[in-house]
Amino acid sequence: MKINLEQLELKKLSRDGLRTLVKWAKKEGWNPGKNDFDVFWKTDQDGYYGFYLKNELIAGGAIVSYNQVFGFMGLFIVNPEFRGLGIGKKLWYLRRELLLKRLKNGATIGMDGVVEMQDFYEKGGFKIAYREERYKGIGKEVTVSSAIAKIEIEDFEKLADYDLLCFGYERKIFLKNWIAIPNSKCFKYTEGKNLRGYAVIRKVDSGFKIGPLFADRYEVAEELYKACLNSAVGENVYLDIPVINKDAVNLMKKYNTEYAFECARMYYGDFPKIAVDKVFGITTFELG
Repeated sequence: MKINLEQLELKKLSRDGLRTLVKWAKKEGWNPGKNDFDVFWKTDQDGYYGFYLKNELIAGGAIVSYNQVFGFMGLFIVNPEFRGLGIGKKLWYLRRELLLKRLKNGATIGMDGVVEMQDFYEKGGFKIAYREERYKGIGKEVTVSSAIAKIEIEDFEKLADYDLLCFGYERKIFLKNWIAIPNSKCFKYTEGKNLRGYAVIRKVDSGFKIGPLFADRYEVAEELYKACLNSAVGENVYLDIPVINKDAVNLMKKYNTEYAFECARMYYGDFPKIAVDKVFGITTFELG
């Protein structure tokens, strides 16, 4: 197949366009949740662009802005029929430039790059901060600490403050919708009035995914992980960990989880100040 790249039309995606991208992600085996796209859309309705050929979407991706101080490039997919033609390369650079224009000067952009694309992303100005690995466990009935409880509406501000420590940037709009996503459960670990960690587990195309899993220390993370396992008995449960956090690695070893694949968190610009020792599970590869 030959295509004149000048024929391609770059457009901002509608909600249906974003839904199509997430459907493609499902076919790629990225294992998104049925309602993920709805949260993505509510986070930034101007954050998704794609190439159209004769009014048909053939490639797309996210260029989400968090309050103009941080951007994230995810959901980068070219329809398999149109790969190997230079379309992805052209779209990726256009997305990067569009996102930079949406952000304040000097703002950082993040992304999660698969191994085979990391050299390309590095040529585009991104640097690897740390590797991430996905592990698969099996949900089971376990006893959890009395410090574990479900997240309530009145917890939101404390939750947002804790999230800021672990993500590096304020993302209240995303978080508010993420913890309310259908077919999910959200857990907190408290000591007195202090929040020591939280986790979200949601139904995805195949099994369940935990994300995020943020905790002050290993013991807190383990109890939150157990609460999630308890919520998906007999089902596959996935968790994406930053390998730089050795406690997260040890947690996966203790529960005999199975390695699935890996990528890397990469940044264009200054690396954000993140309490990575509290990050036991990445929220989502699509939006950070």
